[in-house]
Amino acid sequence: MKTVYDFTVKMTNGEEKSLKEYEGKPLIIVNTASKCGLTPQFKGLQELYEKYKDSGLEILGFPCDQFNNQEFANIDETTQFCQLNYGVTFPILAKIDVNGEHADPLFNHLKEQKKGLLSKNIKWNFTKFLVDKNGQVVERYAPTTEPVKIEDDLVKLF
Repeated sequence: MKTVYDFTVKMTNGEEKSLKEYEGKPLIIVNTASKCGLTPQFKGLQELYEKYKDSGLEILGFPCDQFNNQEFANIDETTQFCQLNYGVTFPILAKIDVNGEHADPLFNHLKEQKKGLLSKNIKWNFTKFLVDKNGQVVERYAPTTEPVKIEDDLVKLF
């Protein structure tokens, strides 16, 4: 069975990164946007990261501009914005599409593993996927689900 570890993603510098590097660690994978009403969730994600990174948690943020163009055109602006405004230290990766014919293969996999309420498509920024240490998607959270609400499910994965 395919896992998230079978995928590679693009870093902000354009280099490919294998998700095998995260094998054995729980992950939160989220599509993000810097100019969205939900952008303050970066704070909650960073708090989870700081609290659990020493236990192995990794959070991967994927900027996405598909929902009302709420992301900077330049990826450097995105990463600086996240660091300056929310103290983000978890990886922000290259901007991607999460739906449609150009959707990132990782997000196609995530959506197949855990469909949304009405369909598999991602409805908005900050849809969050919780992945266990074996690379399996265990839960999908709506954009409006605050990161702190993920914590109970997350601690079960350690």
